[in-house]
Amino acid sequence: MTASTTSTAQWSLVVQRVSQTSVQIWVGTLFPTLKKPAEAKVELSVGEDQVLQTITIGLEDWQRPFRNHAKRFYKVVTFENLNADVSYKVNFSRNTAEQELVANWQSLKKAQFSTLPNQLPSDTQKPFTIGLGSCFYNHRDGGRAAAAYKALFVNGGEKYQPDVTFLTGDQVYLDIGFDSLSLISSEIRERIADDYALHWQALGSIFTHGATWMIPDDHEYWNDYPNYKTNIPTLQALRLKSVRTAWTRAAKDAVFNVQQAQQLEIFNIGSDISFCLADLRSYRSEQRFIPVAGMTKLLKWVKDLQSPGVLVIPQPLIVNENSQEKNLRSYDQQYKALLQAMSQCLHDIVVLSGDVHFGRISQVSLGNNGNKLVEIISSPMSNLTGLNGIATATPEAEPRQFPPRSIDIPGFPSSDVQYDASYMVSTQAGRWFSAYPKERTSEHFMTVGFSKQSDGKLQLSADAWRIRQRAGEKHLPAKDFAQSFSITLS
Repeated sequence: MTASTTSTAQWSLVVQRVSQTSVQIWVGTLFPTLKKPAEAKVELSVGEDQVLQTITIGLEDWQRPFRNHAKRFYKVVTFENLNADVSYKVNFSRNTAEQELVANWQSLKKAQFSTLPNQLPSDTQKPFTIGLGSCFYNHRDGGRAAAAYKALFVNGGEKYQPDVTFLTGDQVYLDIGFDSLSLISSEIRERIADDYALHWQALGSIFTHGATWMIPDDHEYWNDYPNYKTNIPTLQALRLKSVRTAWTRAAKDAVFNVQQAQQLEIFNIGSDISFCLADLRSYRSEQRFIPVAGMTKLLKWVKDLQSPGVLVIPQPLIVNENSQEKNLRSYDQQYKALLQAMSQCLHDIVVLSGDVHFGRISQVSLGNNGNKLVEIISSPMSNLTGLNGIATATPEAEPRQFPPRSIDIPGFPSSDVQYDASYMVSTQAGRWFSAYPKERTSEHFMTVGFSKQSDGKLQLSADAWRIRQRAGEKHLPAKDFAQSFSITLS
């Protein structure tokens, strides 16, 4: 029998994390209008839809992403025993038949991804490429971010196609709008769930093209989380404990059940490169940006690096002090400890981050061992609008020195940060009484590629892609940098 033609726009499939031998798939819906399928399945295939593995999902297998919600549901499935560096396809479908003996499978969502390679490609091959983005406000996006990403993935070919994606915070803005003032717990929970439903629908083509890791930042909770004593008018209700409790619980449900964020995650590509993704927002206290156990693991990763390392975090390391909101530098003890460990590292470190509403690549010496820190910031994928548009920003060549001269770190003398205007993402003029009243950074994401030279050193390349402008016969997103950023890592 033919599949139903019912719209599948409210279903989600997210390829969430991948290794050389496994992949994690999130399926379900964040919309309250759909009901749980009595029978569903997720199929993994290779080549011309040769099905290799099938995982079935029964009515009782579905989970609720949000506590105290009667609707919305998901399931995470894991496929194992895969081969490294192989392209796979995924199909999520449900049985719509009313009679058990007659199956009528309707495909709901499809995806494609590749497992991680066992080693980095040579510099004559396509680099292992990361798609990097942050800060997505859905209001005026109109599907552009996902469409641009899909175009690069599908048409970018051997040179540009992302292998995996890192979204480094503010995938949603839960604290925008005067409905944030609600004092009713059920309304707070429903609004947060609705925000995720709309944003996940808009980002769908990113989630189905390669594996995605997500790290939350403050707007997955509220501005400057966990600080709630703010002057922002729409957030004053947070001063009430009942409101704050309901908001925090719903936000954490989404971070851990929908985004599937982990406190700290490490994976390697052979002995060539090591990645560490750290949630430095969800667990903050007055004195720490990550709990002691997580900090211990983070410092151990830095100190034990046997190759260049890539640290993926929701806020940049190279920052000035901020008297208005807390950044990583606000946590003096842990900030110093992290920089101290980096100064003793025997390899270069790359930081991938977002948050600040501008895109920038910078580099600076890393202690006295002759190594360097390269920081790549990609933000935003979609700018804030209207009154909230005053929070847009343009690239800054600050701070001038790193570490700051006010911070004494033995073995890590302060040195000048290298900023190149060629690798600061372009800006757009603002216009009063428009959706964008203030000058802003162009909506973009970046790609960061890694390959291995014949001398054993790594080559890093990076490009920024304008989401709202297309170029060339293949209609790829337009490049923002005149030339790709390129540097050797050791």
